[in-house]
Amino acid sequence: MLAIFLILKKNEAENVNPTSGTSEIEKYSKAIEKDPNNAELYYNRGVVYRSLKKDTLAIIDFQKSAQLDSTVAKYFSAVGDLMFEHKDVSGSVVWFEKALSLNPNDEKAHLKMAKLFLFIEEYPKAFIEINTVLRADVYNAEAYFLKGMCYKSMKDTNRAISSFQTAVQNDPKYVDAYMQLGLVYQSKKDRLALKYFENAFQADTTNIEPVYAQAMFWQNQNEMEEAKKIYRRMVNIDRSYPKSYYNMGWVLMQQDSVENAIRQFTIAIENKPDYADAYYNRGICNETLNKLSEALEDYNQALSFDKDNANYNQAQKRVSLKIK
Repeated sequence: MLAIFLILKKNEAENVNPTSGTSEIEKYSKAIEKDPNNAELYYNRGVVYRSLKKDTLAIIDFQKSAQLDSTVAKYFSAVGDLMFEHKDVSGSVVWFEKALSLNPNDEKAHLKMAKLFLFIEEYPKAFIEINTVLRADVYNAEAYFLKGMCYKSMKDTNRAISSFQTAVQNDPKYVDAYMQLGLVYQSKKDRLALKYFENAFQADTTNIEPVYAQAMFWQNQNEMEEAKKIYRRMVNIDRSYPKSYYNMGWVLMQQDSVENAIRQFTIAIENKPDYADAYYNRGICNETLNKLSEALEDYNQALSFDKDNANYNQAQKRVSLKIK
């Protein structure tokens, strides 16, 4: 269920430039000093805080707005939304229920309730909330996406595909829906998955994860040369993305190109200094080359980030005995 929760944790706040966001905060803070009982000012500042990922400050402002004016549904919905996203699922319910009592047509609250029911696997209740939204807005892409997630969890693949496809028809930039289509077809080992992952990337070229999914599709099919092509593409897209180098290193290691693998793991570590698996796999490569001191150093470094990992501990003990 955690995987479903993470997928549903879609940030609905608008993207705000940090500099402009700070000036917006200052603007609303000054306005609040002059009019401290204005609920809308607190709500608006909370929206900006949320866009800046300052969720603790955002929820304080949303709660303040609800306290100042208990007749506005969106204030309660905003609190519930943040509580849900931070995994206080049961705590969010009372806020959504209050929002719906004030505004039975609050689409956001209905959809959040649907997510909650999906999370606890009460699918009929989720469908009731989703269909309430669709009766008011037949083009609501998120509603179709949630339908797809319900059907996917119910193992009804055909209906899941249909719902995800309707979601992207209504919102051609719906990255999560494209990704779900890709994952469904990937589970079938169908190359159509590659198309949907590409659509997800084209919908948001700042997000490299869909391209990574393409590489993993090939890697899981044991098509290592195709996977390597995608990892090279990823490097061209974002030279600081550590998984590109790590996975390239892993593939090279499977192909017995150990020294080349070491170079890739090293670049991965340069971009993510706490990349424990990269240290561990570089250690395996060094051990294979009988560079035992370097291997031990890598295993010790991996353990410094994850001291309870069984593989790291076994490797460290193994090489320590060899050195003795």
